[in-house]
Amino acid sequence: MSGIIFVEVIRRFFFNVQAPWSTSIPVLLFLWLTWFGASLNVKKRTHLSLNEIRMRLPYTGQFLCLILDAVLWIGFGVMVINFTIDQVQLAYNNFAIVPGTDNVMQWWFYLATPLAWILIIYRVLQNLFADWQRFRLREPFNLQPSIMD
Repeated sequence: MSGIIFVEVIRRFFFNVQAPWSTSIPVLLFLWLTWFGASLNVKKRTHLSLNEIRMRLPYTGQFLCLILDAVLWIGFGVMVINFTIDQVQLAYNNFAIVPGTDNVMQWWFYLATPLAWILIIYRVLQNLFADWQRFRLREPFNLQPSIMD
């Protein structure tokens, strides 16, 4: 994605030529980057976590907040998957082609969103299972994840 943008900026400013797809493909590739990056951050518990309050709660309160997190993630994920599958099907059924190309289908890129959200829900369930194991063993929860791990 970055390579396409870099090369096409050089081509545009120095050679006055540009691939017609160079402005649309990087934007669509960004879907894959962002949603699968979000799933990695969910796995590491660095995505949208409000741990300051949670760390001050008693142990059972912390666990209940972790369960609430999982329920909210799964609920939101089901909604996203439901609506984005409709978008993928619409692009597929209408043979939507990426602007500037002859045969690159838009649905290939739109498929990133529901697939990544399926992975996000899987990661949430993995974390919930690990939290349940910790809770059963009365081990402390990992409420201060590091983005550098």
